[in-house]
Amino acid sequence: MPSKTETSMRRLALLLVPVIAILLPATAAAAPAAGKYVALGDSYAVGVGTYTYDDPNADCRRGPLEYSRLWAAAHPATTYVEESCSGALVADVANQAAAGLTPDTTLVTVQVGGNDVGFVSVLETCILNFADSTCVNAVNAAVATGRSVLPGGLADLYRGIRAKAPSAQVVVMGYPHFYKIGGNCWVGLSDTKRSALNNGTDILDGLLQTAAADAGFRFVDARTAFAGHELCSGNPEWMTSLQWDKLNESYHPNALGHQAYFGALKAITG
Repeated sequence: MPSKTETSMRRLALLLVPVIAILLPATAAAAPAAGKYVALGDSYAVGVGTYTYDDPNADCRRGPLEYSRLWAAAHPATTYVEESCSGALVADVANQAAAGLTPDTTLVTVQVGGNDVGFVSVLETCILNFADSTCVNAVNAAVATGRSVLPGGLADLYRGIRAKAPSAQVVVMGYPHFYKIGGNCWVGLSDTKRSALNNGTDILDGLLQTAAADAGFRFVDARTAFAGHELCSGNPEWMTSLQWDKLNESYHPNALGHQAYFGALKAITG
């Protein structure tokens, strides 16, 4: 027959079991998900300008130095999905979103709009024609196109992104100025042409920023992020200049530029 002391000890043990269960951590519980990041966009969002690609013959021209890859490398627990592709229009990015976004997406970056206003055609016009007026007219035509098509197109795109990723933080990435006006370049485009291109960027970024604000998205102003490192700035340049033998690389962020984009993105997301 148990002694009174043994009986008391058993009762105490039974009383302590639920207390211990409460205090001990549930080691078998699954760790919370670290999130999912989906990158959407055009040639500025991929490796164009870095000269480093996963496959140099692939149309999308993705590469390891792009800002979305840098962010993913800094957040290895987050699932990374890349849908960005060189040459993308707003409509193409809507298709990218449909392919990549899911309700559990926690972060989206989107960079698009330059191709919708004829970015490549404007640059070719400004580079290949001597007259300043021809370049200025091309920029003005692109601006008119942007004001006509981008507000509605971006609004539709952003609504679609929010519908597919209702809880995600969405960050719209802007475009940088190409040139430091009055800088240290003595050859190449005239300052009139350079100013026209920068002014076109200002209007494009304004359209992107307004649409982002209307959708409740954050906006990265690349003009600020790249300030002091434009072409002709005299400092390390974060853009590729005109490459006659590689025109498709020209006027895109280089590896340093993608690091600047990454820094601006990380300042928002952590």
